[in-house]
Amino acid sequence: MPSDPIADVAPPPGGPPGAVSSGSAPALVALYTITIFASAALLFIVQPLFARMVLPVLGGSPSVWNTAMLFYQAVLLAGYAYAHASLARFGVRRQAWLHLAVLALPFAVLPIALPAGWTPPADANPAPWLLALMAVAVGLPFFAVSATSPVLQRWFAATGHGRATDPYFLYAASNAGSLLALLAYPLAIEPQLRLGAQSRAWTWGYGGFVVLMAACAAWVWRLERVDPNALSSDSEPASGSGSTRSTAKPTPRQRARWVLLAFLPSSLLLGATNFLSTEVAVVPLLWVVPLAIYLLTFVLAFARRPWIARAQLERWLPILVAVLVASFAARAAEPLLPHMVLHLAGLFVAALLCHRTLAESRPAPAQLTEFYLWLSLGGVLGGIFNALLAPLLFDSLLEYPLALLLTAAVVLPGERDFRRGDWARPLLVGVATAAGVFALRATEWRTEPKAAGAIFGAAALGVFLLSRRPWRFVLAGAALLAAAGLHEGETGRGLRTERSFFGVHRVTLDPSRRYHLLSHGRTLHGAQSADPARARESLTYYHRTGPAGSVMAQFAAGAATRVGVVGLGVGSLAAFAQPGQAWTYFEIDPAVVRLAADERSFTFLRDAPARPRIVLGDARRTLATEPDAAFDVLVLDAYSSDAIPVHLVTREALALYRRTLAPGGVLAFHISNRHLDLEPVFAALAADAGLASLTRDDTNLTAVELQLGKSPSIWLVMARRPETLASLARDPRWQPSRRDPRLAVWTDDYSSLLSVFRWQQ
Repeated sequence: MPSDPIADVAPPPGGPPGAVSSGSAPALVALYTITIFASAALLFIVQPLFARMVLPVLGGSPSVWNTAMLFYQAVLLAGYAYAHASLARFGVRRQAWLHLAVLALPFAVLPIALPAGWTPPADANPAPWLLALMAVAVGLPFFAVSATSPVLQRWFAATGHGRATDPYFLYAASNAGSLLALLAYPLAIEPQLRLGAQSRAWTWGYGGFVVLMAACAAWVWRLERVDPNALSSDSEPASGSGSTRSTAKPTPRQRARWVLLAFLPSSLLLGATNFLSTEVAVVPLLWVVPLAIYLLTFVLAFARRPWIARAQLERWLPILVAVLVASFAARAAEPLLPHMVLHLAGLFVAALLCHRTLAESRPAPAQLTEFYLWLSLGGVLGGIFNALLAPLLFDSLLEYPLALLLTAAVVLPGERDFRRGDWARPLLVGVATAAGVFALRATEWRTEPKAAGAIFGAAALGVFLLSRRPWRFVLAGAALLAAAGLHEGETGRGLRTERSFFGVHRVTLDPSRRYHLLSHGRTLHGAQSADPARARESLTYYHRTGPAGSVMAQFAAGAATRVGVVGLGVGSLAAFAQPGQAWTYFEIDPAVVRLAADERSFTFLRDAPARPRIVLGDARRTLATEPDAAFDVLVLDAYSSDAIPVHLVTREALALYRRTLAPGGVLAFHISNRHLDLEPVFAALAADAGLASLTRDDTNLTAVELQLGKSPSIWLVMARRPETLASLARDPRWQPSRRDPRLAVWTDDYSSLLSVFRWQQ
């Protein structure tokens, strides 16, 4: 393989020919910094932009999001591989010409849009179809922009600038651009621009970026032969790290360590995001915060000067890991804010230590592109492990605490030789914790959070005291996690757990031993009384005295009524089924179907007069296959979770619901939500479609109602004519749906969760 022609000739005495003059030095740094900043911003805008485009076609399935994320990670890896191979093959000057040609290719497919004629398969896994669609629609633009970071840093290393010996500060600028775009999309871009306008704006932004890249290339072409290796020395310290950077070729051991140090933060990011958004605080857009912290750690790690002393990070990491592992084991989530801060602090410290270690081991500019290639590979492997392998290996979110423990083992100082005695103390921690849990289960405080906190807090202290020896620390944490399987938690005794792409579903017997519950993290999806005398009562949000009960009593009492329900839960609404009726459930998650049909816990489906038909798949796709006027009552129960499927709350979705509704039929929406005020959204949709609508807020319940298994809920109904809803309108608890004139109608082309966020809880 030919060597870099720029590296073939060392600069003559007095400085390299074509080196940057002192007067133009600031302008050069500014140009390269702005360009790499813009490229990162474009990357982080195109990802949610195209995801919003494909959402109505494939729905909000997590497997779709996982497939999309893997596509982006794989293309990023391909971009880094191209940067490394092309620079090694052609050298900087000739590669600059090649790269500008590559940057011109995406104009053939811009602006970004869904290609015409692409329809997802109806009866097959859509993942291959989605990968092909993304390759055609955004593959070229994403590939071209993804290679920018290593390419620009390598170009800058060849400019002869005073900072060319350490161009990694540009990587910090790149991650700063990613961070800004991440925050800007939900806060500024999505609320203000429709998808078509976003796509056109991205195209103009890409054009400006190509102009900036041409200006950067012009600096390379102005130069004669400059040797980036001659501009650095084997003894020069990496800025802000105090370490030295060798020009020697990286060893296999060093490459493996780079991959591992990139893998761990990537896995931690996904694990922490999944855990926080399901087990701690089910808040819309919460995923933005961990990702912002992850990007911030890159900025800080590759900055010219360290913002936080490494000794401080090493002091805090074992404390945070021990407490977080114990918190995970105890299934603790209250008080809410301190727990969120604790998990985010753990992610910040662990990721920053990994990225600082990477920054301190970064090679000379000659090996820069290879360095980023291995980092990208580690990130991809982290995504594959969490998105694809973990759901198959674990029935809980165990990958998150395991990644925390492994991170501590890799980056913390201490003796790493494994001794035969290193298993004894961790085993003692596990046995003592298990004994405490057994003792707790024998008392009336078995689900009391404070009692569990005392036991697992003592266990966390035991784990922390072993942190001077990484092996003992990791094994003690693993023993603590093993003992945690004996703990019941606040939701009661665990009966069954199933994990799928859609999350972890748990069936428990509540602490009072009166109800079987189905929950997804902190979201309850239904309950049934364990008392045979009450087994046919519909509970929680579907109680007969609540809004759902009154809708069913008014509109689903006839023998020939056809009822459709989006969202199965435990099948609670089937308690209202009458002989002769036809019921159809639309459910996206096969695991929920299996749990709802498990007669050891739930019998609503079995006890229905006629076995309901269950259709698997996203509601937008499956309802589209139903005939016109198929239902007299269509219940949409997909909005009670706080991660609502936005594609089911649009003008186009409502048109689909209306098509499947009989002329005198009723639409019933369950819109209970902790953090989003959805009533004005649906009221705007109803007014836009010319439908009548009523809302009942049933959130102020008495202690007796709560004790009998009723849950607070808000329901909204729609019909083509006001007289259809006249029977409900006579009940003062049903009121005309509240409009907000400032709120625009949500469509497949426009929506904004921030516009309906409850800022005061």
